Amino acid sequence: MRPQEKKTSGQASLFRDRLENILNHGHELYRLAGIIDWASLDNQFGQYYSEKGRRGISTRMMVGLTYLEHAFGLSDEEVVARWVENPYWQYFCGEEYFQHKFPIDPSSLSRWRNRIGEDGAEAILATTVRAGLASKAVKESSFERVTVDTTVQPKAVAFPTDARLYNHARAILVRLCRESGIPLRQTYERIGPKAVMMAGRYFHARQTRRGKRQVKKLKTILGRVYRDAERKLATVPSARKVLGSTLELVARLLRQERHDKNKLYSLWAPEVECISKGKSHRKYEFGVKVSVATTNRDNFVVGMQAMHGNPFDGHTLGQALAQVERLTSRKPERCYVDRGYRGNGVADVEVFISGRKRGVTPTIGRELKRRSAIEPIIGHMKGDGKLERNHLKGTWGDKINALLCGGGHNLRIILRKLREFLSFFARFLLAGLTPSMVRCKSWPTEFPAGS
Repeated sequence: MRPQEKKTSGQASLFRDRLENILNHGHELYRLAGIIDWASLDNQFGQYYSEKGRRGISTRMMVGLTYLEHAFGLSDEEVVARWVENPYWQYFCGEEYFQHKFPIDPSSLSRWRNRIGEDGAEAILATTVRAGLASKAVKESSFERVTVDTTVQPKAVAFPTDARLYNHARAILVRLCRESGIPLRQTYERIGPKAVMMAGRYFHARQTRRGKRQVKKLKTILGRVYRDAERKLATVPSARKVLGSTLELVARLLRQERHDKNKLYSLWAPEVECISKGKSHRKYEFGVKVSVATTNRDNFVVGMQAMHGNPFDGHTLGQALAQVERLTSRKPERCYVDRGYRGNGVADVEVFISGRKRGVTPTIGRELKRRSAIEPIIGHMKGDGKLERNHLKGTWGDKINALLCGGGHNLRIILRKLREFLSFFARFLLAGLTPSMVRCKSWPTEFPAGS
C-alpha cells in the first residue's frame, strides 16, 4: 500500500524534545531538508505501490537514506547504522523525535531500488537539480552550456582469468547438482582448485606453456561435468528450472575463444563488458560505459546514464543531451566534448570538440578550456561516491547506480554551498554588518529558513 508521510503532531512529548528544538538551524543538512521538495517525490513514487496490503515505509525515509548513502559513499548497512547515531540525518529523513533503533532493515533499500527502477532514480537526480537552483548552487542559465564525457563504471567482480572462470563454473555446477539430487560421476573438488593454483604459479614464473596446460585441463574438467549434468538432467526434470540458466552460461563459456566479441567475464554478472579507455595504468576495465553531463560553469551533474553494449562515444551524445533537456526542462545551446565525439551526428545543438579553432570566440574559448573540468568531477564521483565499484546486480543495477551517483555528487555541492554561505554570513555578523549593508552576487535573494 502507498506509504503515508509523517505529519508533525501538534502536541509535544512530556519527556522528549523535538529535533527541531535541539538542532542547529544553520547546519547544512537541516537547511537542505527544507529545500528538497519531498511532497513531489511522494506523489511520484506513489504509483509504484498497490492499493492493498501493508502500508509502505515513508518515501522521505527511503529517499533520504538513498541521498545520504550516495552523498557520503556508504553501503546500505553503513548508512542505516550511522542514521541511529546522527540526529541531523534523522531530521533530514523526516523524524520528529530522536530514534534509538534502526528505521528499516538494510535489505529494504535494495527492494525499494528494484521497485522504483530507472525512472525513479532519474526522478531522484532531477530533484537534486531543482534543489541546486533553490540553494543557488547552480544558476538556471548554466543549463545552456554543458560538458559531456564518458567513463567506465566497474562492476564488483573479480578480475577475470580463464583458470578462475572455469573452476568457478565447475564449483557452481557441482553445488547445484548436489542441491537438486543429481549424482555426478566425478566432481573434481580436489583437482580443480589445485590446477588453478598451479596455473597462477606457472604464469607468475613466466612458464607460459605449463600455465596454458593447466588452463586447458580446467576447461576439459568443466566440459566433463557439464556433459554429465546434461545427460542426467533428464532423470530429474524438476531440476531444469534451477540448472537451466547456469548450463547456458557454462555452454557459452566453453564455446568462447580468445578473440570473440561479447565474451563472458563473470558468471555472477553476465552483463559485464571489457572496456578499454586508453589508460596507461589500467588497460582494461570490466563494467559498463557511463555518459556524464555537467554544467560547464558550475560542475553540476545534469545527466548520467549507463550505456550497455560499449557504444562509440559519438553515438551516445544525442541520448545524453535528451536527458539533460528532460531533467532541466531546458534545451542546451552549446555542448563541449573531447575528440572521441567526432561524428556525433547532433544537429540541433552546437557541439564544440576539444582542439577546435574555427568559429571559436573568446567566450567559447574560455568555456572550451573548462571542458577538462569534467575529469575531476568523475574522479570525485569515483573517490567520494560509489561510481568506482558498482555492487548492484543486473543491467538495472548499472543504470540505477549511475543515476544515484550523480545525485550524490550534486548533494555534496549543495551542502558545500550552504556551509560556505553560513560561514560568509557569520563573518559579516561578527563585523557588525547586516545583509542589507553588503551587496554580493553569491548571496541568495531569500535566506533559507533557520539562517
